[in-house]
Amino acid sequence: MVMHTLSALGSVERLSQVVVVISPNDSHAWPQAPEWPAHFQRLACGGATRAESVFNGLTQLLEEGRRNLQGVQAHDWILVHDAARCLITSVEINRLIDACVDDEVGGLLALPLPDTLKAAVGGRVSQTLPRQDKWLAQTPQMFRAGQLHVALQAKHAENFEGITDEASAMELAGFSPKLVVGSSHNFKVTYPPDFALAEDLLRSRT
Repeated sequence: MVMHTLSALGSVERLSQVVVVISPNDSHAWPQAPEWPAHFQRLACGGATRAESVFNGLTQLLEEGRRNLQGVQAHDWILVHDAARCLITSVEINRLIDACVDDEVGGLLALPLPDTLKAAVGGRVSQTLPRQDKWLAQTPQMFRAGQLHVALQAKHAENFEGITDEASAMELAGFSPKLVVGSSHNFKVTYPPDFALAEDLLRSRT
């Protein structure tokens, strides 16, 4: 899944760096392969949660940028993507960049909720919720590196409580991220049937 994800990211010429954040314990499993493109970088600073991994990665990249190494500056745009969404394509990535590059805040790929939404208690429906203005968040999510780092830093002492994605961190910091229509194929491979569906879709592209 990771390699399919990296292939999609690597095909977007507008991305000057592609950084893979992994757990320090996984360094042996993810060597800095010589066949990786020159703008690909691996950082073994991942944390216990998505928010911690993103925060740690940003911390290291911003520090490298301050030391004039291969890092980022606070005003640089960064896109955060979940490798479990291995069906992302350059079309969706470029659509997000086009929609957000001139935006004051940034934004994320998402889909308007198509189905009836139910709340449950004890495995039974307790009420039907309005689905108007409800969206399903996807990745990539695109924000300024410095602003996102500050937003995550504000929740660091609370172990990033309430942070489920980068957009939620920005929301808690007082920003309103832009919603950019994504693709139903850009789903997160989570449950066993998802693997078979992802494999079929990937095979159909060849």
